[in-house]
Amino acid sequence: MIRHPVQVVAVTGAKGGVGKTNVAVNLSIALAELGRRVMLLDADLGLANVDILLGLSPTRNMADVLEGRCDLKDIILPGPGGVRIIPASSGTQKMTELSSQEHAGMISAFSELSHQLDMLIIDTAAGISDTVISFVRAAQELIIVVTDEPTSITDAYAMIKLLHRDYGLLRFRIVANMVRSQQEGHNIFNKLVNVTDRFLEVALQYLGAIPWDEAVRKAVLRQRAVIDAYPRSKAAVAIRALAQKVDAFPLPSSPRGHLEFFIENLVAGEAGR
Repeated sequence: MIRHPVQVVAVTGAKGGVGKTNVAVNLSIALAELGRRVMLLDADLGLANVDILLGLSPTRNMADVLEGRCDLKDIILPGPGGVRIIPASSGTQKMTELSSQEHAGMISAFSELSHQLDMLIIDTAAGISDTVISFVRAAQELIIVVTDEPTSITDAYAMIKLLHRDYGLLRFRIVANMVRSQQEGHNIFNKLVNVTDRFLEVALQYLGAIPWDEAVRKAVLRQRAVIDAYPRSKAAVAIRALAQKVDAFPLPSSPRGHLEFFIENLVAGEAGR
């Protein structure tokens, strides 16, 4: 089997309520529209959101995999646009308290699927718990979703500071969500940059803004992705523009010395050079 690099992108928000899951779901579908083979992992392990947002009814989820009742491939759900979805469990306290070994086992389990994928999008939980940090570090790229609220910007900065100070992350991609204008999106990004430039040695890249759009709320009520239900809406157009930028992210070429998704592919790539 020929191993190829899989682009792994974590979508996080630090704070709840910023529309992170909506961004992750719609971005996944937009990337599939570009011809990519996309899998979406609902990594809010104890409070599943992706299947609810899309009106799916999983019979098995990550809890079944971790407890040995089935393999990872057995829980994959077909989603809109050909996106394959790995559902989380809901209301399961144990899933929010996994050991580092259980996290490692979960991340390693994805290696069996690498030949079927071009991209893995991870919808993390809110906050900066050990679980969130584990998934973020195992990804190649990180997108932080921010809104024009002081708490959102403060929490995003706190996450960037933690990941930089404790784990050496240097590059962070920023998406401004639910903005009233393009200028508001730039203002949100500038607020964040003004703080990080003063206190941290990190690089922030602005990926763009997704406008506040009534179509998003309507799509949520219909349990559909806005890009699917209202493909010409302002939000859908912005998400497709975001997908073009994400699709252009450089592919990973070598392991970074810690647990990562599809690390066998990177090691094989290094050996083949």
